[in-house]
Amino acid sequence: MISSPTPGSSEPRRSRLSLAQREAVWAYVFLLVPLAFFALIRFWPAIQSFQLSLSTWHVDPARRTFIGTQYYQELLANPVFHQALKNTLLYTAITVPVSIGLGLSIAIMLQAVQHGRGWYRAIYFAPYITPAVAVAWVWGWMYNQNFGIFNRLIVDWWVFVDGIGLPWLAIEPQRFLRDPGTALYSVAAVIVWQQLGFQVVIFLAGLQGIPRVFYEAARIDGANPWQLFRHVTFPLLNPVLVFAVVITTINALQLFDQIVNINFTDQGGPLNRTLSIALYMYQEAFGRARLGYAAAVTVVLFLIILVITLVQLRLTQRKVEY
Repeated sequence: MISSPTPGSSEPRRSRLSLAQREAVWAYVFLLVPLAFFALIRFWPAIQSFQLSLSTWHVDPARRTFIGTQYYQELLANPVFHQALKNTLLYTAITVPVSIGLGLSIAIMLQAVQHGRGWYRAIYFAPYITPAVAVAWVWGWMYNQNFGIFNRLIVDWWVFVDGIGLPWLAIEPQRFLRDPGTALYSVAAVIVWQQLGFQVVIFLAGLQGIPRVFYEAARIDGANPWQLFRHVTFPLLNPVLVFAVVITTINALQLFDQIVNINFTDQGGPLNRTLSIALYMYQEAFGRARLGYAAAVTVVLFLIILVITLVQLRLTQRKVEY
């Protein structure tokens, strides 16, 4: 017969927690580390930014004056902010569907490639890991009206069609970044080109994760390529598609590097037609030293991203039944 330990014995007492409970406790302990990091690096600056947007800026916090929503009222009545908001939404409306559509199409074609798929994937992904500043400077040179490669091709085309007696097919040299009607679309083309590699890699990984048995069963039932894409590929690719849409949209709403560097002598121009909210915030904060007003712009941008992201998640997420 095993006797129970007496109250004064030195025998260690067994833990009342089960193994699963102890694992959960340690999981929460380790999760506190990144949570503390995000609270310090992300959440606290966001709270400080919101507080700053409600007061006048001064280096000494004790000398700041509370003004309430004055900056927000000024912001909503500012036509430059309206133009920046319009441009940002237009950037998003252009770059997100185009980059995702092209990325998915190229990924599907690469999925059919048997040899050299890794090389093609690396080639498409290279622009995405290239610094945005370098990309913007190179494309700015190619867009140049005087010596850019695009206008050189246009001139060569003009010489060719004129030489064969078809001058009406000639195209005039374009002022890509200096024409208010084409500047935004020229910048959007650069963004799509650079983001394309990310979409290709993400979708290619998603396609490789779809079991081949679904395609084989659909082919046995007589499905054609379009039916395979519509009823097999697209539904099973939904989680990857949701991720790509959300991440690409957030990046588009925060555009800054490409716009600043592609036309360094006229950032956001011409006539504010390429100005984004992030660039507008930067100009107000560090160009005009209006940090309180810039903080209000930051808060508004955060709310726009939050609302659009929640709407996208609501509309795109769905359960896939196997």
